[in-house]
Amino acid sequence: MMDWLQQNWILLVLGAAVALVALWWLIGSSASRSPEATTRDGVEQEISPVITGPATAPIDVPPPVDAVPPTAEPEILPEPEALVQPIHAIAAGPPDELTRMKGVGPKVAALLNGLGVTRYDQIASWSDDDIARIDAQLGAFKGRITRDQWVEQARLLAASDRAGYEAKFGKLG
Repeated sequence: MMDWLQQNWILLVLGAAVALVALWWLIGSSASRSPEATTRDGVEQEISPVITGPATAPIDVPPPVDAVPPTAEPEILPEPEALVQPIHAIAAGPPDELTRMKGVGPKVAALLNGLGVTRYDQIASWSDDDIARIDAQLGAFKGRITRDQWVEQARLLAASDRAGYEAKFGKLG
């Protein structure tokens, strides 16, 4: 046994030193915990005491990481009205009663009016791109433009062809 101690005394001293450092660290870290320290979800959080006096120096807040450098031009965003693009400029004359078309109720008519569509002749002139763009903005009513043939209905109503409309789509209300 004595032989073994003489050969491994360095390992024993190093092991004792590591144990002392670990003990010192554990005692030191528990002593540094103040009564204001709380635990939430197993994560220790330090609660700072309330400062009752006036601040003696302004707090220097660093700029955000993604801040724009002062020499860069700011990005100009489009106006919110420009995000919803009307199909065509509002046609001259009073708005048509879009709810006369099959598949267009008061809610859909309000959506179309919000997009700048108020007349049959506007709908009658829609291209495939216009249909795709408007259809994407109809939400729960998506697909009705083609399913209910709004463009064809609008062409007949814009031309005041009541007989043609009723022959193809049924009686006008």
